[in-house]
Amino acid sequence: MSAGVGITRGILAAFFPSLFANMQPLLNIAVRAARRAAEVIVRSLNRLDSLEISSKSRNDFVTDVDRAAEAEIIATIRRAYPEHAFLCEESGAIGSSPFEWVIDPLDGTTNFIHGFPQFCVSIACRVRGRVEHGVIYDPMRQEVFTTSRGDGAHLENRRIRVTNLRGLDGALIGTGFPYRANTQHLDAYMAMLKDVMIASAGVRRPGSAALDLAYVAAGRTDGFFEIGLGPWDTAAGTLLIEEAGGRVGTLSGGDYTQGGNIIAGSPKVYDALVALCKPHLTDALREG
Repeated sequence: MSAGVGITRGILAAFFPSLFANMQPLLNIAVRAARRAAEVIVRSLNRLDSLEISSKSRNDFVTDVDRAAEAEIIATIRRAYPEHAFLCEESGAIGSSPFEWVIDPLDGTTNFIHGFPQFCVSIACRVRGRVEHGVIYDPMRQEVFTTSRGDGAHLENRRIRVTNLRGLDGALIGTGFPYRANTQHLDAYMAMLKDVMIASAGVRRPGSAALDLAYVAAGRTDGFFEIGLGPWDTAAGTLLIEEAGGRVGTLSGGDYTQGGNIIAGSPKVYDALVALCKPHLTDALREG
């Protein structure tokens, strides 16, 4: 933790002791909830052919596993903090509190229902609107990424950092393809993708935005960009990246406020991605 962050938290704690007294337990509860949700997910892998699958919109699916994993997360947190609020991908907003849990119980549902082993559980805790803790758990690799504001980013209790590339030369970039209503931006996205493919060492589209962000934080990829994400996709991952020394913003380089269009990466890769994307932005993409 930097001296400045430590002093700031100390001052706030002096004036709002109840707000900061239980910060580490919040992260511990998030890890416990993520592991329990992962158990629900893994147990379901041997019955993929009998899952109850419904469509929220074209090519946007939800299963009974998503719902069961989300219910497990909420129940686990409520046992410890019954007064807290939730913002969930499947259930929406629940309750009102300075403490709000932002939950994606199964990020990468399309991968999951095909047996493609790239999906995760993402849980973040916002305190008075600001993300303070985040957990991303990959049940297939049993990897848990954790972060708390001011305390760095970790993978299995080992400190992680973004890469230190000077630009896109040699960089590996993650992305997600536009879908649902965001297909209206496909032409602009394809122009961005073309430029990134030419400038970088390669582009990957694994299919789980939360895990993609965790990989940037861990230095497995150097940057990431996508159009039209939800706050549950990004809340934990963006804090991971910032605490790992990276940067997060909109496609035009503006402040990212959870949900919408995103660019993330190590500092110089982030700048290079923003510069490549800017010429292709429509008015709608520039605002998001």
